[in-house]
Amino acid sequence: MANRLSDLLAKKAELEKEISEAQREERSAAIAQVKSLMAQHGLTLADLGTRTTTHTSVRSGTKVAPKYRDPATGQTWSGRGLQPKWLKQALNAGAKLTDFAL
Repeated sequence: MANRLSDLLAKKAELEKEISEAQREERSAAIAQVKSLMAQHGLTLADLGTRTTTHTSVRSGTKVAPKYRDPATGQTWSGRGLQPKWLKQALNAGAKLTDFAL
């Protein structure tokens, strides 16, 4: 029984390798065909309306300056995302958002 299982797993690995190779070959053929058509018609990436860079936005990962501060604890909130607990509690107690504005 174990021998049969190992044989099947070996066949599976071989098939996965063949599938991967076939996908790579088809992808290469498709890329070559697209490049050929682009050259034939004088097209550029800009004509396709695609972005030529894969860089993320310059703004991603940057921190936003705080807009609100809790005077008691010094905790801050930028005004983006969910309101922090300290601010929710203060607003529920009757305070106004402008009371915490910087």
